[in-house]
Amino acid sequence: MTTPDLVPPNTSVLELDVQGMTCASCVNHVGRALEAAKGVISADVNLVTERATVHVDPALATAPALIEAIERSGYGARVHTRESTSVEDSERDTDALASRGLDLGLVVATVATLPLLVIAMSHGAWHWAETVPARWVQFALATLVVFGPGLRFLRLAWSAARRRTADMNTLVSIGVLAAWSYSVVALAAPHLFPHGEHGVLPHLYFEAAATIVVFVRLGKLLEHRARRRLGDAVRGLHALVPKTARRVVADGDVEVEMSSLVPGDSVRVRPGERVPADGVVVDGRSAVDESLISGESLPVEKEAGAEVVGGSLNHEGSIVVRVTRTGANTALARIAAAVEAAQGARAPIARLADRVSARFVPVVLVIAALTFAVWFAVAPDAAGFAAALERSVAVLVIACPCALGLATPAAVAVGTGRAAELGILVKGGAVLEAAARVDTVFFDKTGTLTEGRPQLVDVIAAPGFEPNRVLAAAAAVERGSEHPLARAITAGAAARGISSATASEFRSTVGSGVIGRVDGSDVIVGSRRHLAAAGIASELLEESAAEIARRGGSPIFVALDGALAGVLAVADRRSEHARAVVDALRAGGRRVVVLTGDRRATAHAIARELGIDEVEAEATPEDKRRIVEAARATGHVVAMVGDGVNDAPALAAADVGIAMGHGADVAAATAHITLLSGGIASLPVALDLSRATLGTIRRNLVWAFVYNVLGIPIAAGALVPFTGWALSPMLASAAMSLSSVSVLASSLALRRFGRATSV
Repeated sequence: MTTPDLVPPNTSVLELDVQGMTCASCVNHVGRALEAAKGVISADVNLVTERATVHVDPALATAPALIEAIERSGYGARVHTRESTSVEDSERDTDALASRGLDLGLVVATVATLPLLVIAMSHGAWHWAETVPARWVQFALATLVVFGPGLRFLRLAWSAARRRTADMNTLVSIGVLAAWSYSVVALAAPHLFPHGEHGVLPHLYFEAAATIVVFVRLGKLLEHRARRRLGDAVRGLHALVPKTARRVVADGDVEVEMSSLVPGDSVRVRPGERVPADGVVVDGRSAVDESLISGESLPVEKEAGAEVVGGSLNHEGSIVVRVTRTGANTALARIAAAVEAAQGARAPIARLADRVSARFVPVVLVIAALTFAVWFAVAPDAAGFAAALERSVAVLVIACPCALGLATPAAVAVGTGRAAELGILVKGGAVLEAAARVDTVFFDKTGTLTEGRPQLVDVIAAPGFEPNRVLAAAAAVERGSEHPLARAITAGAAARGISSATASEFRSTVGSGVIGRVDGSDVIVGSRRHLAAAGIASELLEESAAEIARRGGSPIFVALDGALAGVLAVADRRSEHARAVVDALRAGGRRVVVLTGDRRATAHAIARELGIDEVEAEATPEDKRRIVEAARATGHVVAMVGDGVNDAPALAAADVGIAMGHGADVAAATAHITLLSGGIASLPVALDLSRATLGTIRRNLVWAFVYNVLGIPIAAGALVPFTGWALSPMLASAAMSLSSVSVLASSLALRRFGRATSV
């Protein structure tokens, strides 16, 4: 379902949490049920967030009516709320319990199935396995698995049947119940089978029923774990906002809960604290880290009249902020909403098995019924009935989609495991198809193409001054400051082996610079304005300062004893591997674009160094998301590479979001791929591994389909008139297991990926 481009006026939006969805077919059923409800204009159902966003005419539709429509379609629903963190904690607890339940079910099924396989596959090597007590042990173990861990699939299949449809759960249940039911009859009434009246016990297929449950349960566990991680992104964004704020009142500051703030309130933000809400500075000066919004690595100087955003970090100086926006209206809340809206299932190949199942199940049932009818018509006696029953059950068993259900999660599990060994975190299979087809790569600048931290790159001395003396004096004074630029200068001096005396009479002017006395000389370090306030002209080095700015750096002036002594260049250096990665991407025919919130001059400077022609600079998080979506709308398959909170909406909106492991937690939680080690150098490896994994999934699906296409006719007895070959349920279950093993073996081949590759 898609929301219309133009939503009629006088509409409202209702958000509902939906329980019980497991596949794309479920999403379609819920969507159709909602769209058929009175007053619904459009409905968008998201499998990942398990949420339905419904545009309604408030005069005609109500939340209870929509919940009733969802419940009639076989699913549960409730009104979504963000009113308290306790709700979020409850949702996290529910997810954790669900995951533990899946783990426990898989353990129980596996423990019970292993002895079943030993007994069933002994084939006379173990005499006790052929006795009646051993047959009842098989019954007990299989029944425990089928109606214990397997009960979930039976219930979902029954729910689908009530809706007159079929999905993967239907196929699983048919295979499980066919093998189990046939075996129960063979156990309880062996005389109904050929030679049973002579004491020959018919074969049992309890192990087939249990094995089906184990394989499918494993696939569901892998899928659930991949989906559960995505909710961490929005919670991480909200965690950046402080719980309390210091409201300024007539007789001082009062600490209050964030929920009590309203536009017009004044709040005080001290050094090291985060700004509680969007607002305007009304008093004080400071350097504020707004990288979560702009992506710029250097703090932004703020004074009276400057806007600040909630969640940004105040580095130095106390400021008073008049609140302009709170709650859902803040910039950070809008980023969180954009991330949540962009998340969802995007990989058609991951839903292929569900789409096939809806058509495959009726065909299998018809073939099984025809098989029984034809063979019973050929020999309408007890032996003919047994043969007809055996062949129809063989059809149902061999049609069970274990290989089909494992085709995607098995390859994804091995591919993501191999990626982890290479320092790459891949969150499930939803992005694999897109990653293999990426033709456009957007790069955030800071922390991706660059190292993400300011460094001293050059010292330019004025005539009559030595560069080392200029740097030593500046470092001595800056040692008393906590500003990131100051740390870059002191670290740069230490790296060059330049020692400096301790400064005295240190003074800091927030937003401008510092003053101190070193070895009897007055030293001033800071901006052009800072020197001008002391009566020192900077024209002599203005051309050098302009060139530093053109190269993407920040010029910092230094004066000694009232004279201009030099200018320091501090910049965020490009990543060591950035040029090689860009060249590799372009050599592969991919378009490369710089997409950053940083200054235009800085962005173009980095782009020139790396040979990138396209630059989108000074972009807000919403701008980044819009640019990414526009590229996708024109038919491009887009990857977004970033490391900051400001990149989160674009990472979520892209076909493939790729985050740096050293970046913000929210970026990593939102992204589909996180480069944990190796930095940007791992990007080509990640894309190539995605392509290899997708190829494996395709091979697995082809094998699974071919297996069913060839196996079903043989199980139905198509070769009996020509060759005499028949496929019993026992051989059908073995063939079913073999197909699953083949899929797993194909997937395990991914473990060899990149063994001889160095990046």
